[in-house]
Amino acid sequence: MDARKQKLIAMREALEDSAGTGDDPAAVVQLDQARVGRLSRMDALQAQAMAKASGQRRVAQLREIDAALRRIDEGSYGNCERCEEPVDPRRLDADPTARLCIDCASRSE
Repeated sequence: MDARKQKLIAMREALEDSAGTGDDPAAVVQLDQARVGRLSRMDALQAQAMAKASGQRRVAQLREIDAALRRIDEGSYGNCERCEEPVDPRRLDADPTARLCIDCASRSE
């Protein structure tokens, strides 16, 4: 359990560190056509959309990590949230934030 908790903490730190690196690609794209050509502006808008989606994924991953850490503290980590059976340790090794066993996850898709 400690190894998975450490892995979750490391994942959270990596996500938090990656949030603060580089320029802000989600910043407002300038409308000055003389300074930035039409294609360059389209590239900037696409980069802005990708940065926004990446930020949303990062926030969702942080929420999942925090939820898994709470489950560890509460003692419910490793149990399926639907059927309450133990989640296969190999599944937790692959995805330490997994909430469902493989059977329940398959049924929900």
